[in-house]
Amino acid sequence: MPKNNYKSKIIAATFVLLTLAVIGGIVTMIIFYNNQISTMNPTPRPTFPPTTAAPPPSMRLPRNLIPESYEIFLQPHLYSRIIEEVNVTSPNQTTLFTGNSTVHFKCVQRTRSIYLHSVDLVVSNSVVKNKDTDERIHSTVKYPKGSGEFLEVQLNEALEAGGNYSLFLAFKGEISESLYALYVSSYIEGVPDYEGDTNAQRFLAATNMEPTAARAVFPCFDEPEMKAVFHLTVIHRQGTTALGNAERCGSSFIDDEWQYTRFHPTPRMSTYLFAFTVSEFTATPCPHNRVDIKIFARPEATAAGHAQYAASITGKILDFYGDRFGIDYSQRKLDQIALPDLSPAAMENWGLVTYQEGVLLYEEGVTSTLAKERIASIIAHELAHQWFGNLVTMKWWNEIWLNEGFATYMTYIAVDAIEPSFKAKDTCVANNLLTAFEEDALASSHPLSPPEQDVQENYEIFQLFDGIVYSKGAVVLRMLADVLHEEVFNKGINMYLWHFRYNNTDEQNLWDYLQKAVDADGGHINVAKVMDPWTNQIGYPVITINTTNGEIYQKHFLFNDSSESSNWWYVPIRVMSKTTVPSLAWLDSSDKVKKGEFISKNGEWILANVDCTGYYRVNYNLKNWESLLTQLETDPERIPLLNRGQLIDDAFNLARAKLVDVTLALNLTRFLRNDTEYLPWRSAVRNLEYFVHMFDRSEVYGPMQAYLRQQVSGLYNFFRNYTDNSTVPVDHSLQKNQIIAIGMACSSGLPECVTMAREMFSKWMNNNINMIHSNLRSTIYCQAVAHGGRREWEFAWKKYQTSVDTSEKDQLLLALSCTKEIWLLNRYLEYTLNPEKIRLMDTDTAIQYVAGNVAGQTLAWNFIRANWLYVSRGSSVSLILAVTRRFSTQFELDELQRFVTDIDLPSARVEQATEQIRVNIQWVRENKDTILEWFEGEAGW
Repeated sequence: MPKNNYKSKIIAATFVLLTLAVIGGIVTMIIFYNNQISTMNPTPRPTFPPTTAAPPPSMRLPRNLIPESYEIFLQPHLYSRIIEEVNVTSPNQTTLFTGNSTVHFKCVQRTRSIYLHSVDLVVSNSVVKNKDTDERIHSTVKYPKGSGEFLEVQLNEALEAGGNYSLFLAFKGEISESLYALYVSSYIEGVPDYEGDTNAQRFLAATNMEPTAARAVFPCFDEPEMKAVFHLTVIHRQGTTALGNAERCGSSFIDDEWQYTRFHPTPRMSTYLFAFTVSEFTATPCPHNRVDIKIFARPEATAAGHAQYAASITGKILDFYGDRFGIDYSQRKLDQIALPDLSPAAMENWGLVTYQEGVLLYEEGVTSTLAKERIASIIAHELAHQWFGNLVTMKWWNEIWLNEGFATYMTYIAVDAIEPSFKAKDTCVANNLLTAFEEDALASSHPLSPPEQDVQENYEIFQLFDGIVYSKGAVVLRMLADVLHEEVFNKGINMYLWHFRYNNTDEQNLWDYLQKAVDADGGHINVAKVMDPWTNQIGYPVITINTTNGEIYQKHFLFNDSSESSNWWYVPIRVMSKTTVPSLAWLDSSDKVKKGEFISKNGEWILANVDCTGYYRVNYNLKNWESLLTQLETDPERIPLLNRGQLIDDAFNLARAKLVDVTLALNLTRFLRNDTEYLPWRSAVRNLEYFVHMFDRSEVYGPMQAYLRQQVSGLYNFFRNYTDNSTVPVDHSLQKNQIIAIGMACSSGLPECVTMAREMFSKWMNNNINMIHSNLRSTIYCQAVAHGGRREWEFAWKKYQTSVDTSEKDQLLLALSCTKEIWLLNRYLEYTLNPEKIRLMDTDTAIQYVAGNVAGQTLAWNFIRANWLYVSRGSSVSLILAVTRRFSTQFELDELQRFVTDIDLPSARVEQATEQIRVNIQWVRENKDTILEWFEGEAGW
């Protein structure tokens, strides 16, 4: 939204008097607060070895002071509604926030300086007290030269080791517009009015602290290991509700305009989990016999029951985890809030979990029924964090996988338990494997646990939140659980959580407690020895099996065959044949070994990595590949479902790494013409996407599209009766495959699909009644706009503007990018620069959608270069990766390198983009002619 919609220098001046008036009330409340609330300290604090206090420019705080608790008063001056005043030319909005904090800490090494994190805050009035003697120590505040992240409080006399002290600071800052730290969000109450009526516009304040934004809200020890208890009081405008991490324990009016809300002390936690919101939202209660669970949303959404589905499953998920871990959720309340704007999909703040509206709210008949699986999955992920991340936290960001890998791993287990009809387990496993495999096949990847010294700067922390940490972390844990057996794994995890509750850990602590469980069970696996190669080095192996002589060996799998690597792993291999059940064997060196179970008997096929429990690819001798292909074409049910998808993915990626011929991979897609299962089709579509991206601007594209039309016609006809009548199958996985059938059939130009999409969309345009099933809307909208013109696009744009349903807006956001009209795509890109047209939260997504369209890829690339200062406020690195996905020439690589140099973007993810482009260049050069010949032959071109 434009600044003049919520900032006014004229009106801001009036707040000077208001601020002075409130100061007296704040001081009174500080005294009251100290008298009323006792400190909560559930476990002993960790001790830090005495260290030399190193001032910035070191990126880490010295360990001479250990925080114990904070008393924080915060006052967002934001209005929730704009009030027009006579003779005032601008609305009465302000983004000022003020506050003060008192941090209580222990000194473990003598020092004359206190270092804290602080950024974009005006800090004043420092008061340092010796709590043991109640004496005040004279102090002055300064910002160290050359550092914008630190605050130094210089003292006239030293703090002594063993002493207890406190530091009071007053501060003020600006509520952010960039969805980070304390930020402003807005929404329209009721039906959107684009004629200038501001009475329907509502504003709210929310926080998003992970990983390093707490320092932009109050001065603090903003590192995950420096846990403390937080006592929060929020001063907010009457008519609004303040939510925090803990339960509310007091609220009262200050004057005719302001009130305050006090919260009980939080558990001992890290600063990145600190959260609060101020809004006019209303609550939907969730049934639970122990925890007070509520879901907050826009009043209109609450009244319409859009939070009911989330409310029905939250308590069940919470109970499932409590039973699974042997530890109940540790607070008495859990609030979940659906925000109009949030940069991640959700954030696990302890006791106040924040979500984007579209991943928490469900509207019957509008939101896809498949969206229930996403809602359940994201709630399950965030609630898993209440144990992994909140209760037990990694010591430093280099091991964030201990949070995110575990939460991702537990997600499908929880969803499978509470919503078994979703069949989420196989889908989640496949998605995580494919994501991790792709990102980890580059030499520019990073380990799950990179060295601590390599993760110091903020950008180094941010770039860790990727598919390696989330997806590889999850599949490596699944592999370990399979090897140890679930009951042993679960026992070790539960001991780990119990022992380290309210404290911090590293992965060695995890291995130690899993080892205790293994030893208690009489096992002989050395957990740390087996797991260290999987977490401390990049990549994963490809296992090559010769079924003629049983020879097997491993090699680091890399797309770039010129990269050298000596990495190797302890590899657990589950193997079966056509006539035998799975058994486990270990490959524990880089040397070739003989294994009897890998010799083919009577010429039958052998299949390794049964059910994809291992994080590795498998290559075979050609005869075994051909036997597996024959099995897929004659009786695919004999091969486990996950492996049917993985065989396709392995073959395509082995071909990209030049370990098998590309025609072998393409041959593996033949059996799909008679297969209706989702996972094999999902794997094939994902891999064929790479072919489309490489060749949709070349002569390969025509015969490739003809082949895809042939292959998908059977699948499309399997669902045609459902599709033509705008209905869906009961089976959840078939619902997903129906969407693949429509998307692939229409995009490859199958006439009956294109006609169906255009007719359904036309009926909506003509009678304004949308009869398209909610599951099918995203795909049909996109195809109708792609095969339409200005009229279809402008209808979709109008619906995007006026819809109040987040799910519908998300579907239309994609559809608008599907047009082939260059001028419409350019207009759409320009709209992303206006937050009143497209929310900042959705800017990256819209640009990435345009880049995914062959007609829009060059437009998107030129657009982000021309408007980098604006678009880079989002996830700039992922944006670059998405927009350069089709790059496959030296000229395009040179362009990217010049751009990255010009903007000085330091990121390993950019290195991944450049490495991938080099791989693309070589792969296209070496395979184009072969691929063209194969598609022409198969399609009869």
